[in-house]
Amino acid sequence: MNLLIRWGALAASFWVATALIPGIEVLGGFTTYLWVALLFGLINSILGGLVKLLTLPAVILTFGLFLIVVNASMLLLTAQWSDKLNVTNFWSAVLASLVISVVTRVLGGLSKKAIEN
Repeated sequence: MNLLIRWGALAASFWVATALIPGIEVLGGFTTYLWVALLFGLINSILGGLVKLLTLPAVILTFGLFLIVVNASMLLLTAQWSDKLNVTNFWSAVLASLVISVVTRVLGGLSKKAIEN
């Protein structure tokens, strides 16, 4: 159940990112957002952990700010592997990864409070 809620929150955060950031778009409807969120989640969980481990010195030196670059890279990799997600440039990916992180965090916190009550 928790996994489905996080998946839905990630799909919603992709929708918010495409609405706010001009350089990112998802080609399709609701199911396409779910597909892109699933692919991004898989790539981020499998490759993202390894990349974060390999870039740990840069993450420590920048007090965690380098994680934004890692997340943007995972977003660009998702766009490369999916024909339904278009990201025009690196800076759009950086802004979109920030929006996706914030919205996912907020929706995840709201869903935890809703489950507890």
